[in-house]
Amino acid sequence: MIPIKPVGSHAGSVASTAGAAPSSPVDVANAFLRPGALQLPTLPPLSLYVHFPWCVRKCPYCDFNSHEVRGGFPEEEYLAAMRRDLEMALPLIWGRKIYTIFIGGGTPSLMSAAGLDRLMSDIRTLLPLDGAIEVTMEANPGTFEADKFRSYRASGINRLSIGIQSFNARHLEALGRIHDAGEARKAVDIAHANFDNFNLDLMFALPSQTLAEAKEDVSTAIAFAPPHLSLYHLTLEPNTYFAKHPPVVPDDDSSAEMQDMLFAQTAAAGYQHYEVSAYAQPGRQARHNLNYWQFGDYLGIGAGAHSKISFPHRIVRQMRYKQPKAYLEQVNAGRPIQEEFELGRDDLGFEFMLNALRLNEGFEVNLFTERTGLTLNAIEKQLNLAEAKGLLYRDHRIIRPTELGRRFLNDLQQIFLN
Repeated sequence: MIPIKPVGSHAGSVASTAGAAPSSPVDVANAFLRPGALQLPTLPPLSLYVHFPWCVRKCPYCDFNSHEVRGGFPEEEYLAAMRRDLEMALPLIWGRKIYTIFIGGGTPSLMSAAGLDRLMSDIRTLLPLDGAIEVTMEANPGTFEADKFRSYRASGINRLSIGIQSFNARHLEALGRIHDAGEARKAVDIAHANFDNFNLDLMFALPSQTLAEAKEDVSTAIAFAPPHLSLYHLTLEPNTYFAKHPPVVPDDDSSAEMQDMLFAQTAAAGYQHYEVSAYAQPGRQARHNLNYWQFGDYLGIGAGAHSKISFPHRIVRQMRYKQPKAYLEQVNAGRPIQEEFELGRDDLGFEFMLNALRLNEGFEVNLFTERTGLTLNAIEKQLNLAEAKGLLYRDHRIIRPTELGRRFLNDLQQIFLN
């Protein structure tokens, strides 16, 4: 999963520019440690996100920072750049332990086994890792080779997220996927043989998809007994091929029927629906994504990667250069950060709630202050309004969306933007 992009005003902006002389990473860290507007009682857990920007083919629905491989990609140069990127970021997170790692893309499983081993070796050399760390890599079924995935496991990957999307050949073709239904099943078999923790990604409300076809996809996925399922409604994102050439997709009523079916199917199979699109067997929630939703910290390295890093008196967001060529050039020049700014107090309540309200069980009241440095009084007006509309439940211990709030999550989140 790619971290959400920053929203709201850029209060306290310290944006970098490509032409500026790079500051020393230590000087930057010292500047962020100076007294500021917030008082965080403790720093949140820290994750690492690694972005691999290449894929075999750009899917028509994809708005991620991914670029088609044309005649190969510079694996060695890119891995060296990410190590340098990580080295430059170390003063910002000095002494902090990494609890989860997510290698996303693009299609990271295009990396060679030796390349992945080099990446993991560099990370272990430079960062203190938690003993029970979760290390997830995204993988496309069209790239699965048993020997390579055994090597990935030996390098330290202990969780896969497999982009199945559908087991139906017609829908896979419509989505522009490079794998067929047989390769999808083979990929899950390979995952089962080498990993005891993996996720299957599926999409529904696909072009011309029927309720019966959606049910067949979910039933097929559940039959493999994956520890985790991510079930996404197809959305026609701006700046994608589907946005320019919209396919015929199920109407709102049909999509709602599919969603109700998903809830019933997964619940009957013992999966907990714990986040908008996430379903897990007991105790198998995605720890990396949970850290995002609970407004934890993450350092992102690689082309276009986003970071959110907390300091005792401020919270900073960063974005690295997006185009792989520009990223490589800027890392070599010692300035991989394209945009960097401090979150203003007015943004923090919304950003926290935008994430935390995705969790069906909500969050403990104290977490808001721990992660934002604000008291609940900062959003009291919005909490009262959401509660009055029946979208939110709260007591002295917990705040969570109601069933109505989960159905109309965008409306609930929008309340906290004001």
